[in-house]
Amino acid sequence: MQLAEEIRYLLLAVQREGNRSLSEALVPLGLTPSQGEVLRVLQDYQPISLSELGGLLVCESGGSPSRLVNGLVTADLVQRVISSHDRRYVTLTLTQQGEERAAQVAAVEKLLHQQLEQLIQDVPIAEVMEMFWRYIENRPAGKALARRTKRNKHQEGKITDEL
Repeated sequence: MQLAEEIRYLLLAVQREGNRSLSEALVPLGLTPSQGEVLRVLQDYQPISLSELGGLLVCESGGSPSRLVNGLVTADLVQRVISSHDRRYVTLTLTQQGEERAAQVAAVEKLLHQQLEQLIQDVPIAEVMEMFWRYIENRPAGKALARRTKRNKHQEGKITDEL
């Protein structure tokens, strides 16, 4: 496998495991990572229009977050507020329950960020790939990539090829 291909798949594996960790941490809140992102963006930017929200979301690339917002409105976490000046203009805000849930999502994110900070602490830029490998070690996507690159043993903090 060429280095660029390995980097690409390594990033994909880290992303998938990061999303899996976030998903698991959000299960007790009854939220998906995308829903959590919507709540956090609203927490930081409300009141905001649907199109403005869409422009700030990483979970929705270029599309409208209508489906996500509709589910959060149904769950009484987000409310649509019609402008008194122009009934065509609707802003989104968090309900009281939405504010509480957004704070819970922020707490989950803080724990995940602390874990990531521990991983990258004292890791020089040249060793970023090693940090990514440590993150995905013994996880499904990490194991799959380790098999493809024939890298499956760690010795003294370095990844070595199995001969």
